[in-house]
Amino acid sequence: MLLGYFDCFNGAAGDMILGALLDAGCPLSAMQRTVSSLGLPGVRLSAEKVRRRGLAATRAQVVVEPGAQETHRHLPDILSIIDAADLPPAAKENARRVFRRLAEAEAQVHALPVEQVHFHEVGAADALVDVLGACAGLAALGVERLVCSPIPTGSGTVTCAHGVLPVPAPATAHLLLGCPIAASDEPGELTTPTGAAILTTLAEGFGPLPEMRLKAVGCGAGAREGRTRPNVLRLLLGESASGDEAEHETIAVLETQLDDVPGQVLGYACERLLEAGALEAYLVPIIMKKSRPGQLLTVLCRLSDAAAFESLILAETGTLGVRRQEVRRAKLARRHVSVRTSFGEIRVKLGSRGGQVVRAWPEYEDCAVAARRSGVPLHEVQQAALRAWAQQQQDA
Repeated sequence: MLLGYFDCFNGAAGDMILGALLDAGCPLSAMQRTVSSLGLPGVRLSAEKVRRRGLAATRAQVVVEPGAQETHRHLPDILSIIDAADLPPAAKENARRVFRRLAEAEAQVHALPVEQVHFHEVGAADALVDVLGACAGLAALGVERLVCSPIPTGSGTVTCAHGVLPVPAPATAHLLLGCPIAASDEPGELTTPTGAAILTTLAEGFGPLPEMRLKAVGCGAGAREGRTRPNVLRLLLGESASGDEAEHETIAVLETQLDDVPGQVLGYACERLLEAGALEAYLVPIIMKKSRPGQLLTVLCRLSDAAAFESLILAETGTLGVRRQEVRRAKLARRHVSVRTSFGEIRVKLGSRGGQVVRAWPEYEDCAVAARRSGVPLHEVQQAALRAWAQQQQDA
């Protein structure tokens, strides 16, 4: 499994993430293809080698040609651009998740519904390129798991579309809820909203460097020269050093008991939670005090998403409180392979431990589409996909 570790010793911004990915070996052409597919006239991506306090790094820059129209966009506009991008499906979904988090953070800051948020700087061309380029770069490098160090935010103030604001900027602070942040003696804004959104959405955990067999190191440069340290973000790539490939991570478990919410509202709430990126959301019938029948709503999510999901639960269910606890879980190392069947191409999810596949099962969405198209029962498509995978294993 290829691990990626972002060492944010001087913060993180979208352009620094792109530079680190390029410096670690991602072809510039892969990111440029993605940028070209966004349909943004007069916008392109360039990169060059620079030095920051004597340290070599790659500086990625979004170039907006004179006369290119700058637009304030809403979340649906951003999602439409992402849908048209030249990206693998998983990378597109990552990009959608990043911008949903940005929209939710801006909505909290300005007390607006998510649909009414104007992205301002975040919706500008450079942020679109930063987010889509980061997702494209991670996919091109084959990074399967991403971990991040504690994130320093800087100090002082920052000037933006809303005037002079304290560091961390309000949106950045909301994005970092539930994540470890670090002190720094470097003045200024070290972590931007775009950088915070990318890392807190895509990283599975935060902490020290995990065990790995190091394969590549990349340094992405920020725009300015640091005063006390190099203004760079470092990316370390390596293979898991453990013989046991079961992944371990800490996640949040959110719970609330409900006895006065209609079933349709509960079902809709679970749908919203899963659409927003919850790892799981489910209901269990319970008997509450005074023998009242009720439902226990449980949501599993990444630590960085816990605050956003608490807000969603409170809004959709009307509950007066949500319990949160952090739990450690082990999970199989996961990857997808595609197999060809008489019903079309189907993805099969594989779960491995100790280098051995212990679980293989076809993706439901692929099988459902094929079953409807072919007019056969779902289980026939699933069994055909499993047979194709088994034959692929024999032929390998």
